[in-house]
Amino acid sequence: QVQLVESAGGLVQAGDSLRLSCEASGLSFAHKVMGWFRQAPGKEREFVAAISESGITLVYAEFVKGRFTISRDNAKKTLYLQMNSLQSEDTAVYHCAVGRSYIIDYRSAGQYTYWGQGTQVTVSS
Repeated sequence: QVQLVESAGGLVQAGDSLRLSCEASGLSFAHKVMGWFRQAPGKEREFVAAISESGITLVYAEFVKGRFTISRDNAKKTLYLQMNSLQSEDTAVYHCAVGRSYIIDYRSAGQYTYWGQGTQVTVSS
């Protein structure tokens, strides 16, 4: 059974930093593309970042480039999202996700098969 357990998010102020983690079990983590998505109230889920199996390929949404960094530790089966210079627009529930085999489009939610329960990140301005 695949499980994705995300760390607690939190309430931070604009300009602060926060690191999310997602611990995976029940899957061959090192052989899966992993991604982060987010969903703000009243909005559709949107792509944030993705990382290839080896960690060499990193893909980011335009709105987080230079502020967020995705990384992974395959030995620990853990995915990370370091978020710096947080803005109120970053307020959302953040989900980690497991990419399907032979994923084509890292940015498409439909290319991911398993999802974490989500963790709330609230940025106050």
